[in-house]
Amino acid sequence: MSGRSSSTPDNPSETPSDRAAAERLLPADFDLADLYGAFAAHGQDEDQDDAAVLVPPIQLPSERELADAALAVPLIAHALKLARWAAPHRRVDEFGDLVEEDRTPAAELLGLGGGSEGEGGDDEAEVEAMRAWSLACDLDLVEIGTTEAGEHVAIPGPDLEPAEAGDEETVLELWLTAAGIVRELAAEADSLDLADEDAEAEEDDEERLAAVEESRRAAAELLDEALQVLYETTAFAEPGEETVPLGVLAALLVVPEGEEPDEELLGDITDLMITLDPMLSDLAELGLLEHQPIDPELFEEEDSPVGEGELSDEESARFGLVRLTPLGQYAVRQWLLEEGYDAPLVGELAQGDAEALLRAVSETANVLPEREVLVWLAGRDPETAARELLAASRGTDQHSPVRRMLSVQALETIGEAARPAAAEVLDDPELGGAVRAWLRGQGQEVTPPERGMVLWTLVDGFAAQLLTSEGDAEVLHRLIAELPVTDNPASYFGELWRVRHPYTADVLEAIGELHLNRTVAKEARKAAFKARSQQNG
Repeated sequence: MSGRSSSTPDNPSETPSDRAAAERLLPADFDLADLYGAFAAHGQDEDQDDAAVLVPPIQLPSERELADAALAVPLIAHALKLARWAAPHRRVDEFGDLVEEDRTPAAELLGLGGGSEGEGGDDEAEVEAMRAWSLACDLDLVEIGTTEAGEHVAIPGPDLEPAEAGDEETVLELWLTAAGIVRELAAEADSLDLADEDAEAEEDDEERLAAVEESRRAAAELLDEALQVLYETTAFAEPGEETVPLGVLAALLVVPEGEEPDEELLGDITDLMITLDPMLSDLAELGLLEHQPIDPELFEEEDSPVGEGELSDEESARFGLVRLTPLGQYAVRQWLLEEGYDAPLVGELAQGDAEALLRAVSETANVLPEREVLVWLAGRDPETAARELLAASRGTDQHSPVRRMLSVQALETIGEAARPAAAEVLDDPELGGAVRAWLRGQGQEVTPPERGMVLWTLVDGFAAQLLTSEGDAEVLHRLIAELPVTDNPASYFGELWRVRHPYTADVLEAIGELHLNRTVAKEARKAAFKARSQQNG
């Protein structure tokens, strides 16, 4: 499975805050589009060692829930049922397939019979039963052997009993193996079209065989990239909004980031949708996906909804929909781990105390902070948790502004129960300004902070944004526009450069680089020089 690559966005110039953050990348060092929309192009000259590969954290159900979902997949349930039916042994042919006289009983056992003779119903049921039997063999739920009399027989394998009992490790290992088989077969099925086109060529034609293999490899890469886009989409989506239109999925794979699709790209998107559709259907059968295929009548209609402006939800759905299930997330994550990629789970950083949580979240590049905090808060007394978070956010080290930002965001999540803990630190020089602002937002009356606390809090909050929004000019411009700079910027920055904060000079330099008012920018740069001199003095 290919690693999707993203790198730190280019900055207009390097500031001291850049150098301070050089050895630890924070979440916002990477544009959401880099995490969500761009995939690693195969064969590019870019040195992959120079590119950060980020796989977003996901939240999975428990292994018990995943195992139950796997057992509920019809193809898995059928494979288990046929493996039990093989006990104590069942005759098979030399290929391990069920003998002719057992195929109809196998279909009936699975409830697949019922087609009228002559309509192919029984034949289709037997084909489905044989597919389930083949999977049981592939998963070693049945083992094939030969008796002393030379008869080929199948007996239940050692994994059958724990799988039937619902053993989580056994079930998930069996299901993941089945998922890998289906994933490979889906790519191979796509490459068969090329083989059919060249059916008249000699079977030993090396050129034709090489073309088929190249087609299979390309289909496998395409499917892997599509699965990883779905994985990332699910990671960032709000609950209930994980479904992706097939056209959007294809566009994410085809359209270069930041570009609008032209007519040629629109054609490529359509072709890709048609290519992906049957492969996704194969994966949906094993529970990796929920997939609504392209309506086969869509392109045959004279009055096609294509090109008629914005489509309704019902019309859009006819072009195909797809959603990665929790089982699908589990599978893609396992494949990424096997390839050596870091594929974290939400909550992995929320196992220790408040200090460990804030330190890990503020120092980790690949993290969704709000979700980690939510996991940490679960089951804790809200007031006590708020008190512990505020205490853990103190300090003047390079990560401290981010810790304080995270702790105040956590107060917002906790709500009213956090007020007593916030009231206890009103006079704290590092926390007082931020908690006063939060309490006022809660509708509580608090005395205004002293001027020194106001300025320190401004620098601290701006520093947190510098550290977590590196390269995001829009965020920084908005912060700068909100600065309470008066008609006398020299006076304002004359106060600001004296603030004893480790990031004062960095904040002033950022203002000097980005402020749209030349006079204000000049005064900020002068103040930054004084702050740097004070810091080094």
